[in-house]
Amino acid sequence: MAEFDITSLTFNEAGLIPAIAQAEDGEVLMMAWMNADAVRETLETGQVTYWSRSRAELWRKGATSGHVQELVDFRVDCDRDCLLVVVRQKGPACHTNRRSCFYTAVRDGAETELMQPL
Repeated sequence: MAEFDITSLTFNEAGLIPAIAQAEDGEVLMMAWMNADAVRETLETGQVTYWSRSRAELWRKGATSGHVQELVDFRVDCDRDCLLVVVRQKGPACHTNRRSCFYTAVRDGAETELMQPL
């Protein structure tokens, strides 16, 4: 087993890599961005941390809401340009107070809301 080398990840021109958060049951909860510092903090603390593009700062998920994401598994895709973080989610993952950010489906050309806020 080789030691993880963060420099093997492919970050975009802004120094970011997409990270998909998935619950232990397989449900996709959200997508956010990580920079190298967020990756390091996530792996070191076990608390999932992202990069907030709007605030231009590290964002530990749930720091203000209490809806934390505890890291269960950290995966890198085959091209090393996307991450999957399997998480133990406390409370809703979405800022709209829904379990998942993916609560809208397009079916037969119409939008369908799949879940209500908690």
